[in-house]
Amino acid sequence: MKSLKHLLVVVAGLVVGMTAQARTFEEIKASGKIIVATEGAYPPFNFFQGSKLTGFEVELAEAMVKKMGLALEWKALSFDALLAGLRQDRWDMVIASFGITEERAKAVTFTNPHYCSGGVIVSRDGSIRTPDMLAGKTVAVQTGSTYMENVKKLPNIKEVKNFPQDTDARAALMNGRVDAWVSDRFVVKNAIESNPNAPLKQGGYLFVEKVATAVKKGNSSLAAAVDKALAEVMADGTYKTLSEKYMKEDIRCQQ
Repeated sequence: MKSLKHLLVVVAGLVVGMTAQARTFEEIKASGKIIVATEGAYPPFNFFQGSKLTGFEVELAEAMVKKMGLALEWKALSFDALLAGLRQDRWDMVIASFGITEERAKAVTFTNPHYCSGGVIVSRDGSIRTPDMLAGKTVAVQTGSTYMENVKKLPNIKEVKNFPQDTDARAALMNGRVDAWVSDRFVVKNAIESNPNAPLKQGGYLFVEKVATAVKKGNSSLAAAVDKALAEVMADGTYKTLSEKYMKEDIRCQQ
């Protein structure tokens, strides 16, 4: 009987978990605080300087939340756990350079994109520049990323090695354990500028993508509030200042 009662408690807990609703913007506003999740290991977009979380997306989110009139609580954890936690209502919003894909859009609601970029190919000596040149090669990518998805679509790849953090994938190339690394254009640009003597040579694009903040599927009130705040920081010059600070150019989508 004890085991049956325990089972019923577990089942009841699962049902509550499945029916839990994300907080609407009105409910978040009433609480005075929004919980935002990011990775914290993806410079220059989100990363730690010592114990301080910073980066383009971190400062952008802070500026948008200020426009919303809210306090902000950060959560930092592994990239592949971010959207799952969002679906479980562990936080209200995710900003971590998630490219918009059809598959992801089935699981979460994306806001308007806060930048446009794409995956570029990097090799140690610049000899691998185009997608067809990856044939027969071992390629490093981050687990759960659109870079991994797109590399796996290529024919004749020898092996795709995926790593928990993008910096691990980069290190694999620098240490000669793989032939190429595919990552975001601005991440690669930052890595090369920060390590001018490193064996990193950028090639061409593998694909182009729009990157956006995510909220729980169907949370239209919060998505609308994020879109409004993003439009405001783009209009008042805050976005341009942050973009040029971290990327030395304005990276908003042009169309």
